[in-house]
Amino acid sequence: MNINVSVDCTPEEARRFLGLPDVSKANEVYVEAMTKAMQGVGSFEQMQEMAKSIAPMGQFGLKLFQQMMESGAAMSGMAAGSPKKD
Repeated sequence: MNINVSVDCTPEEARRFLGLPDVSKANEVYVEAMTKAMQGVGSFEQMQEMAKSIAPMGQFGLKLFQQMMESGAAMSGMAAGSPKKD
C-alpha cells in the first residue's frame, strides 16, 4: 500500500512545525563574513585554499560528510526499495 501526502507550506512554516531552531540571524552573519572574506580572493586557487581553511577538519571533514550522506542515501534506498511480500 502506498500513501502520498502533499503539504503546501513555506520553509518557515515547515521549520516551525518540525520544531527546528530559527538560524536566519546566524546565517546572515555567516554570509556577510564569507562575502567580506571573498572580496580579497583573486583566483580560483586562492578561493580553494580559503574554502579548505574554513571547512571543519579541512578536506577530511568534507570527505567524511560526503560518505555519511552517501551511506544515508543508500540505507534509505534499501529501506524504501524492499517491498514486503504477504
